[in-house]
Formats: sequence, C-alpha cells, structure tokens
Amino acid sequence: MTDQPMFRDPVHPGASVIPRDAWDRAPWNRWTFQHVREMVPTAQVWRGPGPASPLPEALHDIDAIGFETDGVGSTIAGFIDTSFMDGMLVLHRGQIAAERYLNGMTPRTAHLSQSVAKSVVGTVAGILCGRGMVDPAALVTDYLPELQATAYRGATVQHILDMTSGVIFDETYTAPDSHMAKVDAASGWKDRLNPTWPATVWELILTLTEAECAHGASFRYRSIETDVLAFVLQRASGLSLAELVSRELWAPMGAEEDAYFTVDPAGYGLGDGGFNATLRDYARFALLHLRKGEINGRRIAPAAWFDEVRFGARPDLFGGVYHEVLPEGAYHNQFWIEDTERRAYLARGVFGQMIYIDPEADFAAVILSSWPEFVSTVRSRTAIAAVKAIRDALTR
Repeated sequence: MTDQPMFRDPVHPGASVIPRDAWDRAPWNRWTFQHVREMVPTAQVWRGPGPASPLPEALHDIDAIGFETDGVGSTIAGFIDTSFMDGMLVLHRGQIAAERYLNGMTPRTAHLSQSVAKSVVGTVAGILCGRGMVDPAALVTDYLPELQATAYRGATVQHILDMTSGVIFDETYTAPDSHMAKVDAASGWKDRLNPTWPATVWELILTLTEAECAHGASFRYRSIETDVLAFVLQRASGLSLAELVSRELWAPMGAEEDAYFTVDPAGYGLGDGGFNATLRDYARFALLHLRKGEINGRRIAPAAWFDEVRFGARPDLFGGVYHEVLPEGAYHNQFWIEDTERRAYLARGVFGQMIYIDPEADFAAVILSSWPEFVSTVRSRTAIAAVKAIRDALTR
C-alpha cells in the first residue's frame, strides 16, 4: 500500500485508483492523457469567436499498406493495433485522408501533447520574431535580465530555439532526482516531496548555474529551454503563454475547440510539454505548416520562418543517441528535422506523440498515443516508417 495522494475516476466509482505520483505514466496514461484537466490545474487557450477552418475529407483505405522497420514487415492495420495509439489523422493536399479514434478518444477529446508543445511554442516564437517583437540574435538576458546570474548568461534566443545553450540540464525521465523530476514537481504535475526543490518553473530556471560546453557548440535535448523561450515570449508580449498562443495561433488558425496548458503554482503554462488539444486541431496546426503560415486564406505567420525551420538547421551539431531515431536528422527552432535532404520535419513528444510534416508531398500525419514507455527507439522508428509508407502510397 502507498500513502501517496491518489485520484479516483469519478465516472466509475470503485475503479482503480490513480496514484498522484504516477498519473502520467503507464498504465494510468491510457486514461489520463485524455483527462489531464482532471489531474492538474490548467489554463484555457481560447479558440476565439470565429468559425473553424474547414478540413474537407477525401478518405482512403490505408489499412493494407505495407512497410518495414529494421527488416520486420507489417501493415498500417497491424501498426494501429499494436502501437498503443489513441488517435491518428492523415492530411494530403489539404484534405483528411484518414482519421482514427481509439482507446475511448473522440473528435472533441483534448489529448496531452507532451513535447509537441515545444513546437507550438516555437511556432508562436516565429510569429513574434517575424513581427520584430523578439530578435533571435538577441541575448536571452536582454528579455530576462534575471538570468544574468545563471548559465544562460551569454546565450542568444536562437541558442534556446535550437537547444544549443550549453547549460547543464539532466533530462533523465525516470531518475528521482534529475532536473526533469524537479520540473515535474515545479510544474504542478507532481507533489514537491523535497522541500528544497524549486516551487515553480521560473524558480527552477534560476537554479541552472552550470554549463557543460560553450553556447552554440552542440545540440543537447533540454526541455527547460522551451520554458526559457516561453518566458522570453511572455516578457516581450506582456501576455501569459496561454493568452499568447490563443491570440497569435489558436484563434487565427481557426481551431475548432479550446486547447489548454497545465499550469504551475505561479500560473505559468508549461511550454515544454503541458499543451492539450484535439486531433483535428493538431491537424490544423500541421496544415498551417504545410501552407507556410497561411490557413483558410489568412496569413498568420511569415512564410520565411517556415523555410528557416526546414533549411536553417545545423546537422553537424546533431549526433549521438538522436541518430538512433533520426539518422539523417537535425534540430532547429523547436522542431526535429527528419531528413536533411528532403527536409520533412516533426514535432515529437514522449509516450508516442508525433506530428509529421512533409511540404514536398503536401502531406502531414498526427499520431497521439499512450505508450507504456517514455521513449522507445523501436516504436519511434516504426511510427515514422508507417507514416512514410502512407505518404508514399498516397503520392504515387
């Protein structure tokens, strides 16, 4: 038995109790990723008063499409059945080519995006940079002078966008005393069991005073970089992150439903992984990228920024474990570049969240999942192979 605080499923009295310290992990994530508002405090990302951008349908039967991962054959139907998928939507030429809901998910269900949230924040950064409100070449401390006392001293906004700051940050998801464990507590996702740990995400950032290498020397995946970026955007705009995403992205692109961020005790929306939205609205976000910042006849972001996402990456800074999933990859502006020749790119999150965007094929796919593992090289490679097989079948 445990004395940890626990949640109960209010719809099914007597059902299994969800432990407070593990609500976002297997097996509980099969339910909680679609019920985050019942787990932690949240802030609304208003969809605005206008109509939803249309998503016309031209459905295809994709189940029999075959593909291989590391020499192992499968079909899309087999992938769907074995991937702990909650939802999938495929876009081709601006139309829905396939749409699936599983594990109780519905078209109105908001699903946790995990680190896909980083790409949402990165896109808003592109909008503000295009407007001249944020300068990617400026120092982070020009916007957040409080960080002069941290290892972010001397880092530029572009370093933060590309996760090349050089700041020491332990991303280990399962270690009880890693920086990520402290993020879980500071963000409000978990109880702060150690009273010496930071009480908010901002307080945690202020503790990052050590560097492992020079700014700009190499890419290291650090979730906290997106939160630093979000605080830059908030300071530049005078708005909270939830208000900013609503005003600059969610409402202008014609989202059908409100989204929401989980918030920490200070009310900060967790930019590195706390964003939740419906499958179709993630697809509208993908369509905005396919159309280089224009959707439903309205330009909401500069086209040049989308080209910069695809073509501005430094593959020479990308290496090590990241090559296991993306052997020809790179990282830039809060997106993963899947192929540095074709320049397809991805938004990715732990437990199987992915938005795959291939402008050359006018193709995108959204996959929302609740894997039993935080990360899995095999599952990631399989999902990418499946998506590319669907793309190739539709574009023949």
